[in-house]
Amino acid sequence: MRLTCTVNGTPQQVDDVWEGESLLYVLRERMGLPGSKNACEQGECGSCTVYLDGLPVCACLVAAGQAQGREVGTVEGLAGEDGLHPVQEAFLEAGAVQCGFCTPGLLVATDDLVRRARDEGRRPADAEIREALAGNLCRCTGYEKILDAVRLAADRMAGDAR
Repeated sequence: MRLTCTVNGTPQQVDDVWEGESLLYVLRERMGLPGSKNACEQGECGSCTVYLDGLPVCACLVAAGQAQGREVGTVEGLAGEDGLHPVQEAFLEAGAVQCGFCTPGLLVATDDLVRRARDEGRRPADAEIREALAGNLCRCTGYEKILDAVRLAADRMAGDAR
């Protein structure tokens, strides 16, 4: 089958997609977007989190055909022409990036949380941060630096219209 969708704002077309292929596989192997990681393949770790029509999903659980005609946003799409996204900068500055395997999913989940909170005119509370990131597993950081990064990103994005 032919898959046509928009990825990070750019129309994409991939031919000969097998109906059992995951969106994650198509993004990584066919579109050359390796940011989202292939870890558990069961939707348990969050390393493959992407946006599908503006909602975070585990790309390993989404059949590629489900993305037909839809908008997909990956971690590669967070950064703009003017540099890193504030969430990416916060993760670097807070030391929340170690091996980097969980980082793409955490960045997308953090962006989603912080944007939703900002749109409501507030910053996320610690309990809300923990809940929003509960589906993202990290084996390196112990999570405190990740929480620090989310708080830092929320502070920086509070007045940002991104």
